[in-house]
Amino acid sequence: MTVRIIDRRFDSKHKSAVNRQRFIRRFKGQIRKAVADAITRRGITDIDSGENIAIPGKDISEPQFQHGQGGVWEGVQPGNDRFHSGDEIERPAGGGSGKGRGGGASNEGEHLDDFVFTLSRDEFLDIFFDDLALPNLVKRQLAKLEEFKRVRAGFTHSGVPTNINIVRTMRDATGRRIAASAPYRAKIRELQARLDELLRDHRTEIDPEVVALRKEIARLKLRIEAIPFIDDFDLRYNNRIRIPQPSTQAVMFCLMDVSGSMDEQKKQTAKRFFMLLYLFLQRSYEKIELVFIRHHTTATEVNEDDFFHSRESGGTVVSSALDLMQKIMAERYSSSLWNIYAAQASDGDNWENDSPRCAELLAERILPGVQYFAYIEITPGEPQNLWKEYQGLEPRFPGRFAMQRIEGLEDIYPVFRELFRKKLA
Repeated sequence: MTVRIIDRRFDSKHKSAVNRQRFIRRFKGQIRKAVADAITRRGITDIDSGENIAIPGKDISEPQFQHGQGGVWEGVQPGNDRFHSGDEIERPAGGGSGKGRGGGASNEGEHLDDFVFTLSRDEFLDIFFDDLALPNLVKRQLAKLEEFKRVRAGFTHSGVPTNINIVRTMRDATGRRIAASAPYRAKIRELQARLDELLRDHRTEIDPEVVALRKEIARLKLRIEAIPFIDDFDLRYNNRIRIPQPSTQAVMFCLMDVSGSMDEQKKQTAKRFFMLLYLFLQRSYEKIELVFIRHHTTATEVNEDDFFHSRESGGTVVSSALDLMQKIMAERYSSSLWNIYAAQASDGDNWENDSPRCAELLAERILPGVQYFAYIEITPGEPQNLWKEYQGLEPRFPGRFAMQRIEGLEDIYPVFRELFRKKLA
């Protein structure tokens, strides 16, 4: 039997891009795992870039067509006269040394190296967001978000009726009528001067030359009146263009609880939230500064690597982080030119006597000087004492203070979207 396969797909100049997307879909499991591993190695400022992904050679093998064994044939399969169910097979003598891959040097055997390719920035973000169960529309918005504002840029001959500029339209229409009627008016003045001269010479109204002059003047006046009051050519529309919004500078305070109750999983959840927050601010401001504060019983300003990977831990006194933040704000970001944001991630398990002081610090020193402060409590259980103290701040500072709870990785983006969704004016 002969099998013929005909490919009737249209050839396209974008074929390589289509094939790339098909490849990513096919190996999405391996790619997602590689992206997850990359995230654990990356810093917060490196989230907005691509990644080199390696896929084992054995996983990229392609199915192939080959000729089958034709005709009628018989085969004899050897039986098993050595082993029974449950027997253990002895390890080969010598440990397999010198027999190719996995052993020492050898002149036998061969294998395929891992297949390595580069994920683009947008592809990496799509996979990263997909791990957080993001809607596709939101993934595109976060991966390509650009802020513009529309400004006046003169006038144009085309547009919608709502954008008609009446003053400019009437001015152009008047100018057109004056220009179009100018030859007729000059001719009328010339004929009127000739008519006045004839009448001074006592010519009568029935004089053929006088009658001809009056008819010509009447004809020219009708030509002037026939000029349209407004022509399509006169219409002028307000022209608006999009320009990037003027960029201002912003600082983001990242406050993370690293006490003993914050295990590694909670810290990874906090890291992903801070990555999303950084990505959001990076698209809103040209200049962003990051301030990392870790705290247990004491708070310390640290670099990014120590913020996520330092092993220092201890008890919990959250007010130490707020005290340090307020001090840094006063020393380095007191100017009104700075837009100050803050995100605090904690499991909420604070020293009982310290939680009321935290609420007091926020209300009196921090919230009056920031654009937005978000408190994220990372815990699968009931709200902790810090959450209960902070609840009284939301009605006092609407639009400036917000709080949400995260129980697992799947909650990160819904919580982020709730905290930073665009508010209607």
